[in-house]
Amino acid sequence: MKKILEYKILELGKYSLSVYDIVALLVLILVVWIILKSFKIFITNNRRLRKSKKYAVYQIIKYLIVATAILIALEILGVNVKVMLAGSAALLVGIGLGLQNLFNDFVSGVIILLDATVKVNDIIEVDGLFCRVQKINIRTTTVLTRDDKYIILPNSTLTANHLINWTHGHERSRFKIIIGVDYSTDVPKALKIVKDVAKNHPQVVKNPEPFVRLTDFGNSSIDITLLFWTDEIFRVENIKSEIRLNILDKFHENDITIPFPQRVVHMRNRDA
Repeated sequence: MKKILEYKILELGKYSLSVYDIVALLVLILVVWIILKSFKIFITNNRRLRKSKKYAVYQIIKYLIVATAILIALEILGVNVKVMLAGSAALLVGIGLGLQNLFNDFVSGVIILLDATVKVNDIIEVDGLFCRVQKINIRTTTVLTRDDKYIILPNSTLTANHLINWTHGHERSRFKIIIGVDYSTDVPKALKIVKDVAKNHPQVVKNPEPFVRLTDFGNSSIDITLLFWTDEIFRVENIKSEIRLNILDKFHENDITIPFPQRVVHMRNRDA
């Protein structure tokens, strides 16, 4: 058995690779896999942590374990890590300058995972892009847009730009719809219709309940604003559309007119 383990598979000058090295490397991979699997089960079953927090903790620990395993694997393969790092210091500086944007993404990924300002399943808006976070990696974040397109964003995009997290701390947000009615309208009646339509929508929350207010006297209409809360933030445009359609139906039933802009053109007769 000893002879089998000491058998040289590869020899290049002073460097040699034996069966023992391969076995040790395989055992290391197996141990790392078992540790990661066990830790994932432990984190998943931990009731004290939120789901998004579990993901962040697991990702950070995974990267640390994998990084440590890589260093151990290099030692097993006969690579002196300390000498390699010392000898390549100048090269690493040059690489660092050339790949500073990449390193910025790595650092941003660590920050995102540690402070948990952005978590998996959060609904965010960055640079006008409205999306749901699907996966956070150390360098990139995968998001799903309302068009059901997956986009991979560099993590530095999330930390360097103005970002709105619609679900930070809670899953409920307020939205508004603006409706214009004719100046001849019974305004209190229109306000009640708009509010009732919103209250009867199944995806509008009852507490706090929707409310309406007269916003402005426009050029062609009296402007009414409906404010409502919903938990379905990602698909809220569908909810808005349904509410608008229901309002339109109720207005037709009650002879309430939604005006359109009108312009009066005066024609001068030059021959007169």
